[in-house]
Amino acid sequence: HPRSHDAQEGDDMAAHRYLFRGGDFIDRFIRIFIQLDVMKVLILCTGNSCRSQMAHGFLQAMDPRFEVHSAGTRPSSRVNPRAVEVMNEVGIDLSSHTPKSVDIYLNEAWDYVITVCGGANESCPMFNGKVGQRLHIGFDDPSDAQGSEEFIMNEFRRVRDEIQQGFAEFAHRALTAEN
Repeated sequence: HPRSHDAQEGDDMAAHRYLFRGGDFIDRFIRIFIQLDVMKVLILCTGNSCRSQMAHGFLQAMDPRFEVHSAGTRPSSRVNPRAVEVMNEVGIDLSSHTPKSVDIYLNEAWDYVITVCGGANESCPMFNGKVGQRLHIGFDDPSDAQGSEEFIMNEFRRVRDEIQQGFAEFAHRALTAEN
């Protein structure tokens, strides 16, 4: 049987993604090439150095239909090195990420703006731009962990795993709602 054009196109896409794994340029090219409906997602926290960066990394890796950005109301000078390390453990490289100010995104329209700040002791940032849906998926701040290096790293891993789970559930709901 000759294969359908769509099946061949899918095989070609898989080959391209395999050859050029994870590159932002490739993801954008793929979206344009196959005309995917892209959902713009902004993930907010205060410092944009840890939880929002991990969520950004996970969601970006989950599906090319998400155009993901992250920002903070008071951005840190760099991404937390422990966050970079624990994300590397699961194959996601945050080493080129930099904290950004929410101000640069205020004039853009977003399908989703998601805050990831944690408990009652922390105030979540507000976003006053154009937003389809505002969501809160809260996580403890592993940067607050105190104790041995082993304990602190385990807190980073615990929060990383919770973020992965929370954003996998979000991705499933968002993509299911699209169809």
